[in-house]
Parts: sequence; C-alpha cells; structure tokens
Amino acid sequence: MSESHRGIDLSPDIHGYFAEVVDDAVRARRVATTDATKQYLAGLLGDYARGTVSLAPLERPLTFLLQDALEKSGAERFERLRRIGDGVLYALGFFGARMTRGGADARYVMVVGSSAYGHAAAMLRLGGGGAAPDVLRELADGYSSFVEVLTEVADGTLAANGDADDRVLRLYERWQATGSKRLASELVGLGLIPTRGTKGVH
Repeated sequence: MSESHRGIDLSPDIHGYFAEVVDDAVRARRVATTDATKQYLAGLLGDYARGTVSLAPLERPLTFLLQDALEKSGAERFERLRRIGDGVLYALGFFGARMTRGGADARYVMVVGSSAYGHAAAMLRLGGGGAAPDVLRELADGYSSFVEVLTEVADGTLAANGDADDRVLRLYERWQATGSKRLASELVGLGLIPTRGTKGVH
C-alpha cells in the first residue's frame, strides 16, 4: 500500500506498520541496508510513537551527553550510547530543521550520533555480541543516509494525517523548513504551488 494513503495506526501491530513505512522510505531514498537494520528502525519509531522513550535527554548539550556516557561502564555505558544514537537520529529525521534553526550544526550533530552508535557497536564486538554489532555499525557508518530515511518517514506521516486545513498548514511549514521535494509534490497535489521567498503558496 502506498505510504501516502496510510495514516498512523497505533494498533497492537505498530511494529508491522512501521516496518512497512521504513521499507517504503528506504526504497524512496535508495538506501542500501539490511533487513535487521530496517527492523531496528521500525522498533525505534514504534517506541517513540508509543511514548516509551522521549527526546528529553537531548535537552542537554550533546557533547556533555556523549562524554557522560563514555565515562560509564558496562551495560549503563552501552545503553546511554545507544540512546544518544537513537535520539539524535530520530530528532534529525523528524525535527532537523528546528534543531538547525536553534544554532546546532547538523553535520556536527550527526557526528555525535554516529560516534555514539560506533562506540556502542565496538562494545558489542568486544563482548562477543553476535550479529547485533552489525546493525549499530551499519547505523554509525551510514548515519546521514538513515537520517534521510527517517526524514522520508516524517514527511510521509505528515502528508497522510490530519484534517484538510491543518494538514495543508503543517505540510507548508515543514516544506518551508526542509525544502522537501515530496512535500512540495503533496502541496501541488492539493492545488498549491509552493514558491521560495515572500510569496508562499499559490
């Protein structure tokens, strides 16, 4: 089913929903990845949709968060690193434009997220973690590509949900912030022609 015709369904099969959405986004952005990593991303999105995790920890400077995590040991160190990688990935995918408007350098933020995943992957390798490090290493190495995948998911979710007036406004605001071609196409499909500068949409 086309992503643009689906709304968010917070059913018991939320992981299945996000698995399909991630698969669509990976194809749309032409990102080469493994099934295990796609499943990881679907699980990550499901956790944020359910509210079992939040972006509150990222309210502290990322440099301090990473330093604090690296000063820990064992399972606490691993979990903190993984949460930083997850949180930055999700935040950039869904709210990247807002983060950069706040003065954050997107490339630097990506480096922190990628580094966190890389350190966590190294811990698993040293501990004989089996296949798990492959996912975290893949996320670390292709961080910018996976940010694009989650941006595609965010754009698709926005395009598919909300009442007509609210949807158009949110589509336009996100298009202004991101310049997303997908959102521009959605606006054109609604009879609006998005233009840069002061003219807005027609």
